[in-house]
Amino acid sequence: MTILLFIIILAVLILVHELGHFIVAKKTGMRVDEFGIGFPPRIFAFKKGETEYSINLIPLGGFVKIFGETPDEDSIDGSDSSRSMVNKPKWAQALTISAGVICNLIFAWLLISIGFMSGLPSSVDQFVGVEVKDANVVLVDVLPDSPAFEAGLEVGDKLMFMGAGESAIQDFTQTEMQEFIAGHGGEELTVLYKRGKEEVATAFITPKEGIIADKFAIGISSDVVGVVRLPIHRALWEGLKLTISLIGTIAVGLFGFIASLIKGTGSFSDVSGPVGIVGLVGDAASFGFIYLLSFTAFISINLAVINFIPFPALDGGRLLFIFIEAVTRKTIKPVIANTLNLVGFALLMLLMVAVTYNDIIKLF
Repeated sequence: MTILLFIIILAVLILVHELGHFIVAKKTGMRVDEFGIGFPPRIFAFKKGETEYSINLIPLGGFVKIFGETPDEDSIDGSDSSRSMVNKPKWAQALTISAGVICNLIFAWLLISIGFMSGLPSSVDQFVGVEVKDANVVLVDVLPDSPAFEAGLEVGDKLMFMGAGESAIQDFTQTEMQEFIAGHGGEELTVLYKRGKEEVATAFITPKEGIIADKFAIGISSDVVGVVRLPIHRALWEGLKLTISLIGTIAVGLFGFIASLIKGTGSFSDVSGPVGIVGLVGDAASFGFIYLLSFTAFISINLAVINFIPFPALDGGRLLFIFIEAVTRKTIKPVIANTLNLVGFALLMLLMVAVTYNDIIKLF
């Protein structure tokens, strides 16, 4: 079931991306030869106008064939060359190439906004004056080898109760929790927590010194999270703000990772490929539909940011070629552009193999 969910999510996100290219190419007068749902082999196809619409066997998204996207003699000087992408104004080329990324970001914004309209788990501090339901202290980080880690606590766990001897707290704030832990150093704490939809579980944790200066601690970071439901106008606004924030966070993280690889300090263990994401989809689904919706939005933003990297075969690489041509007022020779894109694609496939191999190793 988890693999099926992953396939559906990936297919929808790729289809949204390709639909962006398709719509803008049509609107700017480019000839679109084919719009395919899924990947070949083909099941059936029909033609409407000049475009062939195909349904294909492998359900992993879709593709669009725009005349002149991969330049050749026919698209440059042929009978219909005026409708070739390569002969359109640079702004039209750039907009067509950017449209896939833009559609992924718009789609993420809409998913997050739907989440806020339906009831999205959010930090209480972000919504002062808004009714928040089912607020709990939720773990956002668990330090490796800490008392909390050794007791089995994980990110996302909701803390319901803490007890030490005859003292106990429940429905507590972060400050009350921190004071309780610091005040019972060396004593075994009984902690009740809930993970996803599972029943309440128990952990036994003894706070220790050295994690936080001059305090006893168990090695966690937390936030007060509750379900926030907003009217449509507020949901769209908050969804837009969160989408922009996630774009920044993901971009900083991605380029930081690339920089660490260049310096030789990075590791593929820090990222997940398709195999790793399958597991994350399963985790999100176990928490409920809204969590799955939010995770889909997160993946959509990731795809958009990755595609915007100025590397051959990615949309960002194609935009870089267009920018160079606009500045130099010279067309990059098709054989050079096509070769660079082919090499870039091969390198991306090698990277995908390496990341997937690392994901599989993590399973054992």
